[in-house]
Formats: sequence, C-alpha cells, structure tokens
Amino acid sequence: MSQVSVQFGKKAGKVKPMHAVNNGPVYKFAADQRITNIDAFMEAGIPYARNHDAAFYGTYGREFTVDVHNIFRTFDKDPYDPASYEFECTDEYIRVCEYAGVKTFYRLGSKIEHGVKKFGTLPPKDFHKWAVICEHIIRHYTEGWANGFHYDIEYWEIWNEPDLDADDKADKRCWGGTKLQFFELYDVAAKHLKACFPHLKIGGPAVAGNMEWAEDFLAQLKAPLDFFSWHRYKSDPYKIAQRVKETRDLLDKYGFAEAESILNEWNYVRSFEGDDWVYSLRAEKGLKGSAFIAAVMMLCQELPLDMLMYYDARPCGMNGMFSTDIVCDKLKGYYPFYMFNVLYRLGESVASSSDDPDVTVCAASRDGEAAVMLTYFNDDDEAADKKVSVDLCDFGCKAGSEIEYYVLDKEHDLSLVAKQTYYGERFTPELTLSNYTSYLLKIKQKA
Repeated sequence: MSQVSVQFGKKAGKVKPMHAVNNGPVYKFAADQRITNIDAFMEAGIPYARNHDAAFYGTYGREFTVDVHNIFRTFDKDPYDPASYEFECTDEYIRVCEYAGVKTFYRLGSKIEHGVKKFGTLPPKDFHKWAVICEHIIRHYTEGWANGFHYDIEYWEIWNEPDLDADDKADKRCWGGTKLQFFELYDVAAKHLKACFPHLKIGGPAVAGNMEWAEDFLAQLKAPLDFFSWHRYKSDPYKIAQRVKETRDLLDKYGFAEAESILNEWNYVRSFEGDDWVYSLRAEKGLKGSAFIAAVMMLCQELPLDMLMYYDARPCGMNGMFSTDIVCDKLKGYYPFYMFNVLYRLGESVASSSDDPDVTVCAASRDGEAAVMLTYFNDDDEAADKKVSVDLCDFGCKAGSEIEYYVLDKEHDLSLVAKQTYYGERFTPELTLSNYTSYLLKIKQKA
C-alpha cells in the first residue's frame, strides 16, 4: 500500500501560482454567437494568462492581436505617434482577461510561425526602435497612453523560444536571426524598458529547452533579468521537475539569484513527431492529461519555481481544458486547475510526502479549513490500481472535522462521492485509485 503523509502543523510556505495558463477566456462582450468559458476561468481562479500565440485564434483578434508587428504594423512609422499603432483587438482581448480576474503576462514579440513565409519572427530592422515601440505598448496598457488603460500588468517578456532552431537552419520558426543577434536585441530592449519602467518585471526569453543556449545567454547577460522564462514538454513529470532544479542552479551560477524562474509552456508530450505526437494530443485531452497536469502542479509547488503556465488554454490541439469548438464544455484537464485553486485560495501550504513516485500529493490550510490534492500518474496505460493510505496529522478539534471526498476519474468530473466526520488530531483514510485518478479532500473543523 502506498503511504501518503500530510502534516498540517508544519507550514511549508505560500501556495504559488502553479495554475496559470497561456491565453485567456473566450468571450464576447457583444452577445453575438457567444460561446464562452469565462465562468470556468473565474471558478478555477486562473491567476495569470500569458498571451503568446493569441494571434492564431479568431475571437482573440487573430492577426491584429498582441504581437508587436500586429500592433505596430508599419515599422517605418513614428513610434511616438499614437496613430502608428492599432490597439483595438488587443484592447478587447486584455479587457476580457481583466473581466475574468486573470492578470495578463504580456509576451513582446511574435507567435511561432510555421508557414513558408515569416513576418513577426524576423529580427527587427532597428533594435532600439523596436524597444521604443514596446515601450509605448507598455505605456498604453499601464499608463493610459494613446487613450489606453492603467492595468496592473507586471510581467513583460521579451520574445519567445529564440533557441528553438539552430543558426544554420533555413526556416526558423521563432527567431529568424542568429544567437548573437538575439543577445543584442535582448540587451537593447531590456535595458531600455527597465529604464522606462523600473517598477515592472522585464525578462524572458522563453527558452525552448536548449540548456547550452540558455547558459550562453546567461553567461554574457549584462541587461536586467527580473524573470527567466523557459519551456519543457515531457511525458514524465519528474523530468520537468529535474529541469526546474537545473534551471534554478543555472540562474544562481551566473548571478541571477533574485530572478524568478517561470516555466511558461508545458504539457504532456512524448514526441512532436509521428504517432507519438498524435498519441500525445489525444492524451492531453483526456483523463491521462488531467493526471499529468495535477502531478506537475504538485511537484512544482515543492520546487524552486515561481510560476507554472500551462500551454494552452486557447482553443487548439494542445488545450486539454476545454473542448476546442464548443469551448463552454470542460474537458478532464480543466479540473486540476480548479482543484489547485482550492489550495491557492487557502494560501499556506503544509508539509506533505508520498513514498510512491506515482502518487503525488500537495496540501494547504488556513483558519480551520484545509484541502489535500493527490493524483496517481504512471505513463503506462496498463498500470494496476493502487491502494493509498492518507495519513492526516494535526488537524482536528473536539467538535470533529468534516471531510469531503471529490474524485476525478473516468466516471466523475470532480464529483463529491463521500463525506464523513472524524475526531482527534489524526485520521488515516484509505483510497483505491486507478491510474490517472485524482482526488481533492476538503476538510473543515466544526464549530
């Protein structure tokens, strides 16, 4: 039997935003063929939405949205003239996120470009002018410039996956220049933006996974780096966990101990090629994907990571949260976000452990309420059921504590399946979990 321990008397730091995402809700303020998931976003308390790849989706505004070249469409225009910018579609998209209570994490640059002709991924003709354009985008959304807004958008990320393709590759998807050209762009842009906005977080560059490239970047970096963003797609949660540790070590090695480490693209992927890619997409949209999400969230909560941002909440093939076409329909992968938000709202994590690497656990408590999240994930689809003993310590009162069991499995979408009262400071329920099953235990002391 697998043994899980939760010690409510041992505080373990704040619950971090491990349930952030890429891209916000689908919603139209005008009730024109409106199909929306905004209520689900609110219920899950999604804290941040990175707006990378928003320009792929029509309701967000497609090719008129977010990307620097979509807003400043003619590079030869005057960057100090409000008439040079087209903010309208991005205004609406961010307004929707704000309405849902989701803070924008703004990616400055371009969506990935898989087409035969590239547009926004080519190096800007003038790096300083590009930085000035970004400056005025920030002023529009945080200082009201050009009939803009005063949103609390703190994270501003410079580019996306500049390391994805090697310098000698002909058809680059994210950065059309060389590695050294990107280092120069980041240097120019970060120094300019931090000088303009010392109170905001300027960082990047959303490294795709090339650790040698990342080390070269950090080794030469003299510009500000308030956060270091990076990506990891794997089918083993522990390989993601290992990269969390490696990334933190790399930042500390090169003198960036104060920089936040943000994993802002991740999902279940065996491979991006062939049958394994098709399998991965199917897994992401099912119960297996949901268990992977839950396991990664809980592992990363205990590691030196500041934020985790799932890719992708935008209607697309890699969205395991919502149906791609009928976005109001929740998929299994939505529910771990709701579950983790229960912990996030409690605020204070507590010590928890498991003697079984396939069974992951995380817990939180505050003011007579507590919650425990656990999941069983093994990449082997034929893995046998497990019996799990959950030892709950130091959370009791004389009047008793009520515990509710919510389950996410093939038959249940986080349904309440049992309720009981226990007395004393210790209680050890036993659960039987099939592979890819997740539980949320809600506990409340009686008055």
